[in-house]
Amino acid sequence: MAAVSAPETAYYQAVEEYFVSQRGDPLFVSNADWVLIHEWRTEGVPLRVVLRGIADAFESHAHSWSRAKKVGSLAYCKSEVERARERWQRALALGEEEHLDPSTQLATLADAFRQAAARAASCAPLLAGIAAELRELATTPKAASLEARLQQRERELVAALVAAADPALLASHEAAIERDLAPYAQRMPANVLDQIRAESRTRRLFESFELPRLSLFAL
Repeated sequence: MAAVSAPETAYYQAVEEYFVSQRGDPLFVSNADWVLIHEWRTEGVPLRVVLRGIADAFESHAHSWSRAKKVGSLAYCKSEVERARERWQRALALGEEEHLDPSTQLATLADAFRQAAARAASCAPLLAGIAAELRELATTPKAASLEARLQQRERELVAALVAAADPALLASHEAAIERDLAPYAQRMPANVLDQIRAESRTRRLFESFELPRLSLFAL
């Protein structure tokens, strides 16, 4: 399969390649497995957590009575990925998540949006308002509950940026997205492809306005 560099497909590609490598032969994942990967991504499960769960599942299988039988589906790993996610969420709730300092990250986001407000006149009030909100959140951050709030603000911002963007720019984004998805067009379910398109539109839109994503995990 040709390498695909788009961040939106990198998560899917990494999970597929790791699962295939653990299984030991070139079995590509099924439609149901693509949907499972999609669930992990949209629920915000970090890639490293998913890969840890897959590794744990194969380790357990290697010591099971059925070890002579090949693992046939990514769904076999689902329970171990869920356990890995629970461990990650506990660490997050206790403030023990490595490399995650919500106060610093929120302050960095606030500065970026303040600077963007000075550049983008059409969206300046909204961007300045988000910057002020981020500065306030940085004083009492709770990582476990912040992400949903940031995602809601990002959805509001996407609508404003689309309205302010040059239609020609948006059209160029669409063409680039379809090129990125070409290797997967016949392999992924339509609903998964549609979600990847939406994610790619958002990323490209934010890059055009020189904005970071509103997420603690995307910095």
